[in-house]
Amino acid sequence: MRALIQRVSEASVRIAGEVVGSIDAGLLVLLGVEHSDEPQDIEWLVNKIAALRIFNDEAGKMNYSLLDTGGQALVVSQFTLHASCKKGARPSYIRAARPEQAEPMYEAFVTALSQKLNKSIPTGRFGADMQLSLVNDGPVTIMLDSRATE
Repeated sequence: MRALIQRVSEASVRIAGEVVGSIDAGLLVLLGVEHSDEPQDIEWLVNKIAALRIFNDEAGKMNYSLLDTGGQALVVSQFTLHASCKKGARPSYIRAARPEQAEPMYEAFVTALSQKLNKSIPTGRFGADMQLSLVNDGPVTIMLDSRATE
């Protein structure tokens, strides 16, 4: 499971011109599910995202996490995080989970993150054509992969 997280001062997701999810300061989480992902991947990723110290303290150092700040998270599914561009010019998505597997994993991730942060999590809509708007704060952008738990 991969997550591209961006520290934002605001972010929103639109579908057919309608805002379906938005946040103020917090994290935009783009989530990609791989066919070999299991429940422990969700647990590791949720714990890492909630505790990642990438928000500034009073001295301007990145010392606070979402748990510390009470910030929000917006989660959007994005299978293209599993693109392989090793051969040719067309990315291969063979590692991305099929929708029938990915959607329940995506929903389980959102539920687990909501429970961890003790707040509801706005989302996009799985499989929809979505447009994202965001103001990346910093900029701070971090890629997390549950298969590379360094």
